[in-house]
Amino acid sequence: LKQTAKDARLALDPALARDFSTSIKALYSNRPELARDLETMERQTGHHMDGFAIIDTVENTIMSPLDQRARREIEAAARQVATVTALVPIPLADVAVALTTNIRMIRKIADIYGGRSGIIGSWRLLRSVMAHLVATGAVAVGDDWLGSIFGGSLLAKLSRRFGEGMINAALTARVGRAAIDVCRPMPFHTNAKPRVSAILQRAMTGVFDKSPN
Repeated sequence: LKQTAKDARLALDPALARDFSTSIKALYSNRPELARDLETMERQTGHHMDGFAIIDTVENTIMSPLDQRARREIEAAARQVATVTALVPIPLADVAVALTTNIRMIRKIADIYGGRSGIIGSWRLLRSVMAHLVATGAVAVGDDWLGSIFGGSLLAKLSRRFGEGMINAALTARVGRAAIDVCRPMPFHTNAKPRVSAILQRAMTGVFDKSPN
């Protein structure tokens, strides 16, 4: 599907674009929460003669609500990992929580975009996400990068465990964004790709606020 969307946009091929929209409709036909969006997509694409306009309509009507759900899953996972890392002093507990939370997040993101994989499929999906992280150089994160997101003096005010919680949350957010890149059935074009910094800011709002009420 992703390759078909790319080809339709590059070739400006309305027939290929309509094939893509038909495939998207078939993929999500059993999703009641998308029924109205699918009707809107079909009505709007019926008036378009250009391939790129059809592809853009599919992204605006169908991908937008799915992107929002996927982003909320990442925010929730990052918040959970940060909180457990900061508050649970048991050795390796944060590692176990981060691992299970990330795996669960990846599977949920796959489900959001239409994946229905079993154990073997989930393992292949996890490998694909990790490979994407390596390929894009998104496996490392440091205090300097976090400081640019949360403010230069914030990390200095936080305890070591809070700082580790921030770093683990940032890594979780990057894993989540990589999962979106792997699972989303079309490339981002009209919609902006979720930014890790924005995800973290929303996820961490109030979590580590140590100021008095």
